[in-house]
Amino acid sequence: MTLNTSRRGFLKSAAAAATVLYVGARADGVLAAGSAPAQLNPFVKIDADGTVTAIVKHFEKGQGPATGLTTLIAEELGVSIEDIRYEFAPSDPSRYNNLMFGQFQGTGGSTAMANSFMQYRQAGAAAREMLISAAAKDWGADPAALTIEDGIIKGAGQEAPLAEFVAAAAQMEAPAEPRLKDPSEFRLIGNAAVKRKDSLPKTNGTAKYAMDLHLPGQMVVVIARSPRMGGLATGFDDGDAKAVKGYIRAAILPNKAGLAVYAEDTWGAFQAREAISVEWDFSAAESRSSDQIRKELLAAVNAAPQFNANGADQSATAALIDGAEKVVDHTFYFPLLAHAPMEPLTCTIEADADGGVTLHDGAQMPTGPHMAMAEIFQLPMEKIRINTMFAGGSFGRRATPTADYQVEAALAFVLTDRTRPVKLVWSREDDITGGYYRPAVAHRVRVGLNGDGSITGWDHRVAAQSIMKGTPFEAFTVHDGVDHSSVEGVADSPYRIPGQFVGLTDTAKATTVLWWRSVGHTHTAYVMETMMDAAARAAGRDPVAFRLALLEGGGADQQRLAGVLKLAAEKGRWGSAPEGRSQGIAVHKSFGSYVAEVVEISGNAADGVQIEKVTCAVDCGIAVNPDVIIAQMEGGIGYGLGHAMRDEITLTDGAVDQSNFPDYEPLRIGDIAAIEVHILPSAEAPTGVGEPGTPPAAPALANAIAAHGPQVTELPMNLNGVSFT
Repeated sequence: MTLNTSRRGFLKSAAAAATVLYVGARADGVLAAGSAPAQLNPFVKIDADGTVTAIVKHFEKGQGPATGLTTLIAEELGVSIEDIRYEFAPSDPSRYNNLMFGQFQGTGGSTAMANSFMQYRQAGAAAREMLISAAAKDWGADPAALTIEDGIIKGAGQEAPLAEFVAAAAQMEAPAEPRLKDPSEFRLIGNAAVKRKDSLPKTNGTAKYAMDLHLPGQMVVVIARSPRMGGLATGFDDGDAKAVKGYIRAAILPNKAGLAVYAEDTWGAFQAREAISVEWDFSAAESRSSDQIRKELLAAVNAAPQFNANGADQSATAALIDGAEKVVDHTFYFPLLAHAPMEPLTCTIEADADGGVTLHDGAQMPTGPHMAMAEIFQLPMEKIRINTMFAGGSFGRRATPTADYQVEAALAFVLTDRTRPVKLVWSREDDITGGYYRPAVAHRVRVGLNGDGSITGWDHRVAAQSIMKGTPFEAFTVHDGVDHSSVEGVADSPYRIPGQFVGLTDTAKATTVLWWRSVGHTHTAYVMETMMDAAARAAGRDPVAFRLALLEGGGADQQRLAGVLKLAAEKGRWGSAPEGRSQGIAVHKSFGSYVAEVVEISGNAADGVQIEKVTCAVDCGIAVNPDVIIAQMEGGIGYGLGHAMRDEITLTDGAVDQSNFPDYEPLRIGDIAAIEVHILPSAEAPTGVGEPGTPPAAPALANAIAAHGPQVTELPMNLNGVSFT
């Protein structure tokens, strides 16, 4: 998604309090000095003592906005990264909306830096100009002669800490068009020495996650959920639970989606839940098993598609392929996948003295639970407060269209007298067995090749369980029946593929499905990139050269994709693998970023594969924090590889078979010997890095395996012909 907004649209206001300078953005014009701070959308706050705080509107689950957005403020304002603080913004979509989500506050889609880059730079620049103007007036100097460096205003033969001018600056109007620094002036943006702001508190234990919160007098609640998707609780027997130390009571949730079990502590709640017998109504519950779901998806992908996803002529494409000298034809299947973040879901609700309610949560999409709680408690939005805390991962799980776990907590709180805070805790087993999943998907691709190995036609069918249909996001992502998240990465691929048709068929949802790190790109990149290798092998051509030929003569998209492809091939020493090793390559665009990866392996599918090295090249526009970018590429690569190697969620008669890490195993540190990340220099606007590292990882591994072994068309790999050492 492209953001086209002028500077003036980003920053049009400032207001002053007696001792605090707030700078932010407002859509309806400049406010007079002295306006209440609550009227503004502040991104930077400066206290009377000169302490600068960046107000971070994107929550921190490990992906780096607490560092990235703070860096932008510090850069433009002229303070060191060590001397600036950050705090998370309150829930208020009128002031802290994600510019790419409309009037909705949230973090997702790798949009934090993409939508906030100019916004936060302008806030910092405006604060700088206001402070300089105040100093210039006091010193009788020309503002153009003054600068701020490391929090010191200097020039015209004088210097003083910016704290001396906060009060005066707070009485000024913010400039609508502050001067932004030229890239040649950057000291922090792009500086690899700038380290994460949240690393120290996370390593010394001072960082507070939602799971860490313990309020005085709180009760812990856990939910007994239906073992089959869609079951409803109709009754229970807690006779045995009454003997459990700390057990308080149990009650069926108002929506009957589960049984709330209350106790004085977490252990007591879990033990009491185990002792309670719950009666379930399964009349509307899922009863299918994974084998049946798989058959339905494969049948759908081999039939005429329900929707035309790219507007091409299907019959014309079929004729091109049928008349080709060679046809490459493969069918793919991808199972359900859980998100499995390290910190299971949890949040705490307490009543406020003014009759309102506060939710303490690692809130990824605060607007959703904010609205849901206002309805549940029948309170105005201003009476609902959300305290956003750190989250130990998410990968999409903490952002559901139904605000599921926050609603659980709210309903559990409603069932009490509201005199005690209620902390909802999910176990790892709860998360694996009762959560939201990456949908199961099937693809079938037929590619025609002519005598010189060039593609003549590409028929691509996708059958999937739609993520967006039936959610508030349907209006934005579903057009002419096509859920774009099902075909992204195929229907909009930068490859210039002749005669390409893309068809889509929706299938019945087996579970509650949800976006998973990189959403549709999790499966589309795998299919596109393994088919590229399969077609290159059939054509007798080098996989890199084959791809580059499909990018020649294109525009910026093709040039940038080719750029990372060439860089990864160069740094990964493509074609020069040591004896006994194989290489595979994949390249993909997602969330505005371009990523290519070379995976080098030893061993073979039969005897055991070891990933020796992954070489990654990324073009994400201006690299604000190289250290964060490298970490996100490494994490995305590991996440993509680990799930492709050995993970799946299966159902038996509608019940999830897996329950914890022994049977849903995350990537182990020994699974990858080395990862090397190279950032392509760029002057383009920053794009996402939280997700784009994931899509190319699995197909690059698959292509390395296929170089001297089988082409893996069904995941996970360890259950489909590949062993790992």
